[in-house]
Amino acid sequence: MLCFLPGFIRGVVGLLLVVVNTCVWSVPILSGAILKLLIPIKGFRVLMGRIVMFFASTWVYCNTLILKLLHRIKWEVTGLDDLKPKDWYLVISNHQTWTDIVVLQTVFHGKIPFLKFFLKKELIWVPLLGLCWWALDYPFMRRYSSSFLEKNPHLKGQDIKITRKACEKFRQSPVSVMNFLEGTRFTPEKHLRQKSPYNNLLNPKAGGIAFVLASMGEQLTAIVDVTIAYPKGDVHIWDFLCGKVDEIRVNVDIIKITPDLLGNYFDDPLFRSAFQSWVNQLWAAKDQTIYKLLGVSTDMVPSGSEIKIPTAEDIQKYLKEIEVYTIPAKSSKDNSLNIN
Repeated sequence: MLCFLPGFIRGVVGLLLVVVNTCVWSVPILSGAILKLLIPIKGFRVLMGRIVMFFASTWVYCNTLILKLLHRIKWEVTGLDDLKPKDWYLVISNHQTWTDIVVLQTVFHGKIPFLKFFLKKELIWVPLLGLCWWALDYPFMRRYSSSFLEKNPHLKGQDIKITRKACEKFRQSPVSVMNFLEGTRFTPEKHLRQKSPYNNLLNPKAGGIAFVLASMGEQLTAIVDVTIAYPKGDVHIWDFLCGKVDEIRVNVDIIKITPDLLGNYFDDPLFRSAFQSWVNQLWAAKDQTIYKLLGVSTDMVPSGSEIKIPTAEDIQKYLKEIEVYTIPAKSSKDNSLNIN
């Protein structure tokens, strides 16, 4: 254990060890992926895919050992008992920081199949990691704004095509399909901009998991609903490497996949409305779970439906109300305040 080292030193050592570990395991991972690409025999590709997954799992395990070597973290994890490494799962979680990915890989290693994330297209250019993610068949999604799609309507539905292709690959071997429903990391600025009705979460996006369920529902064992909380607040990945996180709390709920969760989300408005309602209820419960993980009483905390986001008019009204309490400053010639 190297926990006695100063935080900055631990961060540097940890980063170097993770980079070296990634470089070492990227060689067999990329080699296996290239062989899969060059030899178009289905049985061989399935076998090679499993071998590559073994290399990737060992890569993650070594990263976990590096964390244990450098940090002493108190883990409080509940709900892992009924998970199996040879089943198929859809994993959903709240998303606050890049540290979440390390947490998920650490918590679920050996408990469920290797996690496959839906990634932004731009992440394929991340040095070395981008190639490894490609080799591991991570789906890369390209996001377009509404204004861009209006000018380029032929690009509509591209993300659905990518998801469909990914789901076809996921059928070949046990896998855990990972989806951050918020689509981005939580920040107060994003929370305010979205006018999210949840205290600790951004608005969830239901379309992605609806499509995965429709494509793989009969093969998936369950939905694994993960809630992550950091008692000392969200931290940057560098702060995590430097040992500034000494406690992490994770709650796992296993949700049975029932027939009412399977349907045509994009063409059936009744199903879409019902599915969105289910996701919103799930997110409201997760919002309360975060408070429980943090040890905050929920008696005085408003539920999602009771939260009111202030409008511009509300803010203006508030500013007018407090004007009478504002202490005017004296002229520039005298910067002191007269409070008599």
